[in-house]
Amino acid sequence: MQSLIKNELGTIAIDNEVIGRLAGLAAMECYGVVGMAAKSIRDGLVHLLKIESLTKGVRIKVTDEGDLIINLHIIVEYGTNIVAIANTLIDNVKYKLESCVGLTVREVNIYVESVRV
Repeated sequence: MQSLIKNELGTIAIDNEVIGRLAGLAAMECYGVVGMAAKSIRDGLVHLLKIESLTKGVRIKVTDEGDLIINLHIIVEYGTNIVAIANTLIDNVKYKLESCVGLTVREVNIYVESVRV
């Protein structure tokens, strides 16, 4: 699915893969985030994703109004404040997407899948 931005000059279509990669890179910049996570369907275990496959830990939904709802599945570092990490992550992802893409981010939902020592 694509996000559309319409203006007087025409229409801009942005693929969700691009938005997912931007959100994943913005998440990786935050202190305390070890990486993005993906849950294996076969055995139900959580796996740390490499930088090439960040988008597997990001779920994007586009509302009828064109706003974005971002779901991030992350692995955090042991001994860090998860609430502080989540608040920083929400602010950083929202700022990066709104400034780079120009779309409104309605929600950023954080799912902590694991803690890494």
